Amino acid sequence: MKKKLIIFTDIGDTIIDEGTEVRNEQGVVVHADCIPGARITARTLYENGYPIVMVADGLSASFRNLMNEHGLSDIFSAWIISEEVGEDKPSHRMFESAMQALSLTEKDRHRIIMVGNNVRRDIRGASRFGIRSVLIDWSSRRSFEPELPEDVPTWRIHTPEELFPLAELIESQLEAEDD
Repeated sequence: MKKKLIIFTDIGDTIIDEGTEVRNEQGVVVHADCIPGARITARTLYENGYPIVMVADGLSASFRNLMNEHGLSDIFSAWIISEEVGEDKPSHRMFESAMQALSLTEKDRHRIIMVGNNVRRDIRGASRFGIRSVLIDWSSRRSFEPELPEDVPTWRIHTPEELFPLAELIESQLEAEDD
């Protein structure tokens, strides 16, 4: 059954452990490990009917390599990649492109969450675009301290496994709104 909640997600240090990236001479990531628990969580969300959209900064070839390597290519309803959009998050164009890819309208914004690890790109971008956000603070590679009010996430999780019960909670709230 298709869910009401729509999940936009970053990839680096959200699904893939950036500390394990191996790049070729062109700078394309050719291998990296998943964060512990991220692959099964992403697959579980997908198998439970949650539309998932990749909204990530980087090179398309890197994401194709990594998602193919970990058997996650099929879980995404759309791939919104900064190389193709021509702008990085927090640009509204990244989020607009994701909405357009799913034929979403303004009325759908309350159904979207952005999951990411970067307060200045993922969380700020989501806030400025008018969607809720989930900060995953699994890695210590970046500061999670907000510089601006819009850097404060709606929710904060510490491991990928915490995303599924949070998604189920948000889904139940969305269903209650429709009753």
